[in-house]
Amino acid sequence: MTIEWRYTVERERCILSVSGYLGPDAARRFAGAIGWVVGRGSGPVIVDLTELRGWSTEGQLAITEAARRLTEAGRHLELVAIPADGSLVPCGDCPTVPVHADLAGALAAHRTLHGEPPEGRHEWRTTGWPTGDDASEWTRRR
Repeated sequence: MTIEWRYTVERERCILSVSGYLGPDAARRFAGAIGWVVGRGSGPVIVDLTELRGWSTEGQLAITEAARRLTEAGRHLELVAIPADGSLVPCGDCPTVPVHADLAGALAAHRTLHGEPPEGRHEWRTTGWPTGDDASEWTRRR
């Protein structure tokens, strides 16, 4: 089992949405998504895990490695809706990773800190991420 991801830069907010199961097999794909993110946009990256069904220890380590990688690139990582089956237990040398209950709360926190950003939207995603009519069908099946 693997993950699908979508990276959206909307009004200068960088959101990486992840669905599926972040386990040993998906950790490399997640690292690739983070590489994609590092090369695009600037500022904090909100990783939305609302559609993530769960994660393994390797998945959690992939998250902490992503936090390190983004910090090295002058950015930081924030999490939204971590899986209910566990909490993120970062390694001792991991940067601080803020956790938000939901995406609306994360975006509200950013508006409070930085104000309303200018218009604009760009999106990249894996081929398995639902789009258009498929997205509404996918939502109904959940």
